[in-house]
Amino acid sequence: MGWENFATQMAAMARDLLSQDSVDATLERITGSAVEIVEGCDAAGILILHGRRVQSLAPTEDLVVRSDALQERLSEGPCFDAARHDGEERVFRIEDMTAYQDRWPGYVAQARALGVGSMMGFLLYTEDEELGALNLYARQPAAFSAGSETSGWLLASHAAVALSSARNAAQLHQALDTRHTIGQAMGILIERHDLTEDDAFTAMRRLSQERNTKLRDIARQVCETGGTKI
Repeated sequence: MGWENFATQMAAMARDLLSQDSVDATLERITGSAVEIVEGCDAAGILILHGRRVQSLAPTEDLVVRSDALQERLSEGPCFDAARHDGEERVFRIEDMTAYQDRWPGYVAQARALGVGSMMGFLLYTEDEELGALNLYARQPAAFSAGSETSGWLLASHAAVALSSARNAAQLHQALDTRHTIGQAMGILIERHDLTEDDAFTAMRRLSQERNTKLRDIARQVCETGGTKI
C-alpha cells in the first residue's frame, strides 16, 4: 500500500472511530481497523489490566482471548507489559516467536503452541490517562515490518483519543440518566408519601446505605414499584 493511500485510509478510519455510538462499537472498530490496515495483522484485541487480572475487549478471533488468558496466568507477556506500561516503552514487538528468547520465556513458548508467529503491543494512552494495550497478532513469523509498526502506532494513537472520547460520552450519558431517574423517584415519593424534596432524597440515601446499594439502583426500584416498597 502506498503512503498516500495509507494516509487516506487512516484519515477515514479516524473519522469513523469518532463517529461510533458506544464504547463497545468503538472498541470493535479499533480492532477491526487493525486487521484491515496493518500489514501482516491476522487478529487484534485490546487488553485491560485490573491489578493482575486481564480483561480481553473486542477480540477479532479466539486466538486473542487465549493469548490474553495465558498472559494473565503467567503474569508476563508483551501485551501484559504494554497495558501495565512497564518502564518507558509504549511499543512491544516480537518479530519471530520461533527464535525469540530475550523476554517472557514462559509466554513465548506457549504462545507458539497457540499458533502465534509474531506480534506487537501498543500502549493506548492520552495525555490524561492510560487505557490498556492494542495487541496485533500474526500467524507467520516475521509478518510485521517497520511499516507495520508505524501504522500500528498511528492506529493506536487515533484509537486512544477515540476510546477516551467514547468513554467520557458514556459516563456523561450515565450521569444524566442517573440524575433523571433520581429526580423521577423523588417525585414519586413526594406524591405518594407527602414528603418534601429533602425528605425524599434522605429516604433514598438511607436505603442506599442500609442495603449497600447504589443510589441510582434504589431510585430505579422506586420508579419500578411506584414507591410502595420504601
